[in-house]
Amino acid sequence: MNSLRKLIMGGEYYGSRPSINLDVCSDRQVQLVLEVLKELSDEIVPLLIPAKSGGTQAVCVVLASSKEDKELFEEELRRSEEEENKKFRGFREVIDLISASQKPVVSYNSLTEFTFIHSKFLAPLPSTIDEFTRSLRPAFPYVLDVSHLMNVIGPLRKVNNIPVAISYLNNHFFAPVDIEVSHQATENEGRNHGHNVLRICHLFAKLCSVLRIGSSSTTSENNVLLAPALEECTNVFNAFSTSSGESIDEDISVWTKSTRKVSSEQLVFLWGFGSGVTAGKLKSLLNESHHVFSEEFDVRLVDKSCAIIVFWQSGLAEAFLDVMNNSKEIGGSLKELVSEGLRAASYETYKRVCKLPVWEADLGESLDKALEDAEDLTEAHSNATPREIYWSSDDIINLDEL
Repeated sequence: MNSLRKLIMGGEYYGSRPSINLDVCSDRQVQLVLEVLKELSDEIVPLLIPAKSGGTQAVCVVLASSKEDKELFEEELRRSEEEENKKFRGFREVIDLISASQKPVVSYNSLTEFTFIHSKFLAPLPSTIDEFTRSLRPAFPYVLDVSHLMNVIGPLRKVNNIPVAISYLNNHFFAPVDIEVSHQATENEGRNHGHNVLRICHLFAKLCSVLRIGSSSTTSENNVLLAPALEECTNVFNAFSTSSGESIDEDISVWTKSTRKVSSEQLVFLWGFGSGVTAGKLKSLLNESHHVFSEEFDVRLVDKSCAIIVFWQSGLAEAFLDVMNNSKEIGGSLKELVSEGLRAASYETYKRVCKLPVWEADLGESLDKALEDAEDLTEAHSNATPREIYWSSDDIINLDEL
């Protein structure tokens, strides 16, 4: 009766062609409707409408204007079906190709990601984590979660936000790995999974650079040899929080976003401390090296080779430089640092660097070059007039502000 009422009232269309839906309640009724429609006209195209619970809910009868129009409509249906199949088959093929390669898969929050992949493409989820790991291993033998690598760096243990982790690594380590994400992508954060993939790759590359982890090497077609540090982080599935907290607890003092005035005489440029040293680590080393560091001071990195120390008490910078220029007064852990190449210079030496026609790649090398002419340096220092500088709490120094 519902179908008859719709037929009498008219007005139903499938695209641009008139149509009517015939309600059915069994597979037998579907077969009867199809047989009757086949006898009725050569210009009718039946479409089965599936029910949510399975089976067929109705038969949509579409009327073509001619035999040629019917053939055209059937061709449109075939193309539409192929496109839908490609959508499902496409991602299935991606999963199959990744699995067939047996290569390491880098992920963030791997438990959530791979429980979804397992349930949709492999099999129903097992009841325990151990069963899940055993079931997943044949398809994905090496799942690396960057969260475990982050735990190696103490301050990152409580970070659960990829951009915050990358920002921290940029501020505290020299890792020459950079990927640019458009401003529009930043505004649409969370909507484009492709940008999240880029950020995970960026974070993984930076962590490997900071932790000095080499790339994996393949020993045979189906056997991958991973670096020991990566092996420890493979196939470890834990529940990670996905909130966007951004606090970082450090074992060293954390400086707030503030600006203070300081005399140029209170600044010391320090270099030769080795690569990969953070501002916090350098400050800890200096704390134990000489009594001048028993008073308040700050350390900021300029680049991978050089740092700036600010002594908040006047006279300490000059005292420290005097010690560094007199090898007989150097003792304790400071002597060990100096033997490894540690050097220091005043703000006036930096001004001399600024007058050089060509700078070296690292500021430390430029400072070495500026110190080659000791007489000119002494004269410049004696005639110099101290100036006030605004010392920012940022971890990286902007040379243009000095």
